[in-house]
Amino acid sequence: MKLFIDSANLDEVRELAWLVDGVTTNPSLVAREKVPFEETIARLCELVDGPVSAEVMSLVADEMVREARPLARIHKNVVIKVPMTEQGMKAVRTLSSEGIRTNVTLVFSANQALVAAKCGASYVSPFVGRVDDVGGGGMDLISDILDVFQNYVFPTEIIVASVRHPRHVFEAASLGADIATVPHAVLKQLFRHPLTDVGVERFLKDWQAAQA
Repeated sequence: MKLFIDSANLDEVRELAWLVDGVTTNPSLVAREKVPFEETIARLCELVDGPVSAEVMSLVADEMVREARPLARIHKNVVIKVPMTEQGMKAVRTLSSEGIRTNVTLVFSANQALVAAKCGASYVSPFVGRVDDVGGGGMDLISDILDVFQNYVFPTEIIVASVRHPRHVFEAASLGADIATVPHAVLKQLFRHPLTDVGVERFLKDWQAAQA
């Protein structure tokens, strides 16, 4: 399973660029950085040699396409992030026909993922954390999408998004999801376990005692 970092913060991405396979951003993440959007995307592409999602903000298909084309020209790794709406899927079909990769975001059902795949989406991003927040089963959604995609061998990759904790990452990998996009803080947690800390401390103490 590939790991993307869900961040527009250059320092966070730089720190873990050696580990991650791509970057996802959204308008909220970009707005926090107070750096021009196009500049942020260009710099992220310099840091990570993998897909970097840049989201369009228009709500009408033709306007989404016009917004997407110059974003796609920023760098070969740019993937256009499009919301899961009827207008968004019209835009995805057009962009796909032009060879521009797309990431369909705000996916909350297997039917939405199916439509996105049929429209030519390169990636779909189901939001597991937000489904959990309203009492649903976020990872059940991933399982459902995987079942559908495997039946028809869609090339569309599944990005497990809205990851809230390390358990989400483990469950995504267990199910066989293609990608999990993970916030910086949660990525850092993947390295840690309290027994590892105890073991390192004990080995160091024993080694120092042996050198005395």
